[in-house]
Amino acid sequence: MVGKTAVDVGADGVAVVAINNPPLNLLSSAVMLDLKMSIEGALLRDDVKAIVVTGLKGKFSAGFDVTAFGGMQGKKTKKELGFMSIEIVTDTLEGARKPLVAAIDGPAFGGGLEIALACHARISTSTAQLGLPELQYGILPGLGGTQRLPRLVGLTNALEMILMSKRVSGEEARSLTLVDAIAPADKLLGVARQWALDISEFRRPWIISLYKIDKLEPFIEAKAILKSARLEVQRENPNLVHQLVCIDVIEHGIVSGPRNGLWKEAEALQELRQSSICKSLVHVFFAQRLVFKIPGVNEKKLLPRKFNKVALIGGGAMSSEVAKLLVLSNYQVILKEKDEKSLQEQIDRVKGKLQNHVKNGKADQYRPEKVFSLLKGVLDYDDFKDVELVIEAEAESLSSQLEIFADLEKICPPHCIFTSNSLTFSSKLIGEKTKCHDRMAGINFFCPSPDLPLVEIVRMSTTSPQVIVDLMDFGKKMRKTPIVVGDLEGHSINSLLIKYLHAAIFLAERGVDVYLIDQAFTSFGMLLGPFRTIDMLGLQVFEAIGRRWVENLRGSSYRIKLISILRQHDYEGESNAKGFYKYDNCGTATPNDEIKKYLQKAGNTSYMTIESKLTKLSNDEIVEMILFPALNEACQLISKGTVTRPSDLDVASVLGMGFPAYRGGIIYWSDTFGSAYVHSNMENWSKVHGEFFKPCSYITECAAKGVSFVNGTNHGKSRL
Repeated sequence: MVGKTAVDVGADGVAVVAINNPPLNLLSSAVMLDLKMSIEGALLRDDVKAIVVTGLKGKFSAGFDVTAFGGMQGKKTKKELGFMSIEIVTDTLEGARKPLVAAIDGPAFGGGLEIALACHARISTSTAQLGLPELQYGILPGLGGTQRLPRLVGLTNALEMILMSKRVSGEEARSLTLVDAIAPADKLLGVARQWALDISEFRRPWIISLYKIDKLEPFIEAKAILKSARLEVQRENPNLVHQLVCIDVIEHGIVSGPRNGLWKEAEALQELRQSSICKSLVHVFFAQRLVFKIPGVNEKKLLPRKFNKVALIGGGAMSSEVAKLLVLSNYQVILKEKDEKSLQEQIDRVKGKLQNHVKNGKADQYRPEKVFSLLKGVLDYDDFKDVELVIEAEAESLSSQLEIFADLEKICPPHCIFTSNSLTFSSKLIGEKTKCHDRMAGINFFCPSPDLPLVEIVRMSTTSPQVIVDLMDFGKKMRKTPIVVGDLEGHSINSLLIKYLHAAIFLAERGVDVYLIDQAFTSFGMLLGPFRTIDMLGLQVFEAIGRRWVENLRGSSYRIKLISILRQHDYEGESNAKGFYKYDNCGTATPNDEIKKYLQKAGNTSYMTIESKLTKLSNDEIVEMILFPALNEACQLISKGTVTRPSDLDVASVLGMGFPAYRGGIIYWSDTFGSAYVHSNMENWSKVHGEFFKPCSYITECAAKGVSFVNGTNHGKSRL
């Protein structure tokens, strides 16, 4: 068995102990035990004066493998609880009778950084990355990070790094006094070795981080800082307990002493690892990595081709958002419109969005003149001769779409990829009627905003694996998570969001207060409620997308009245500061009292006696009545084989709908109720309120068999 650490003792008397668990030198019980044995062995050698701890191949350690988080954890004895943090990190490393210096390059995250914190000095490259990201997984630093980091960088800086899972470069770590010196990668070990010798020969101080106090704020000030942090956490995320637990553990160490703080940390870690929040966040973590595993693609080990020039055909407001993102990702962008007026409007729209982006300080690295130079508007296809990707968003009929792609085939280079974001027409039909079917796919930048980190790639049966690889890489370069789905027949991942928003309007048109609905969802954990989301999307765009969706899914759709009524009275949402909310010059939203009179116009008075019960719904009931229809849509995608796996829809709901990650995504969350509960509620609602709430066959079958939505057997033949 290959050891998890490598030891090399030099003629200078310095032992270099390197973590050896490629590629990222992740930690595990085996790695920690091997590290302990290697350190103890070096301490026993008479020819070793000092020790340098590092990681092989330019990677210090990216921390514990996330598979170690979550899951069932049996009751542990006190010795077992403190084994890693106290016996290994504190008593063996920090308590060593010979100095230890950490030589940090690459990632030093989580437990990796905590090992470095226990060393008596830290030397880093300027480009190293250091951080404690544990709160992203619903736990807290468990190897002493809650106690040592505040004593090295001060309480305010430590809280920012821990609570926000903030990563800092080696250069920034030096300014925070988190590391003692910066060295180039090729000289890192040499500098660390000399530093360790200097400590052993009393030329430099021997610092025990756990008992360092000069950086800690005075007690009264520290208590005030911790109180402020608690209030901020409760305001931002009232449902997240683990952040408050972390603050409590930090405070315990300040009040009762750092050694007691370590024990408190170990106990808290054990409890949090078993929490529903931890399990949900770990589920989302792995689900996000699974979306890149595509049947029939990964095994071919294809390399993505590079795009430089992308063309957008039509699309109005949504296309202008996509164009902005493309330009900011340094792509040359060709905008094609039907006529001069539409083209100028689109160019102005894109430039306006780019100017706002730069003005708001979101694009410091871009000079406006350079950004605008990447954008070109055209009325014909002459500039398409060297385009590598086309995104079509213009066609209003199948015949016009076929005409567009026929023209593109004649002009674009043979390697150019043709995509459409139309939900109305099957990409399969278009592919069958053109010669370029192997390089055709669908692509949907997620509403309510293309800024959201999700892109949907529609794979037809004829789409080549190379095209899928290229589009997935394109999505990643746009800083988005690509989810590959099969040919849609009107359904898409976007339809989860549309059905969610339609369900919210359904309740509003029947007397449920708009702002109570939004409050119910922000309390649930959504960043924005459904009506605030519609304002952000824009009522014009929402109405257009909703109309197409209703036409495609006639049986289970709901024809809303409210949006067209509002638009008749010049309500467009954030874009004109007039929507379900009013917006001041700073974009701050306040409820719009005028909405009530338009809701009365949209409401169906014949329903009011039956529907009056809806006004008495609790927050939880509002959330279920609006999200279960979206779940119904998700289950149809599963049953039709449109998605590779149910967890892809969890990722889609988190990244595309703003569903709280700490609830695991829409499928994972729904399984906490059980399929029978979901089915029973939807059946009851459908009897009273109609087909919009009718559960699909997949939900019905899961309920009948008593199985979860993840394990349902009614999976359709995969369209991938």
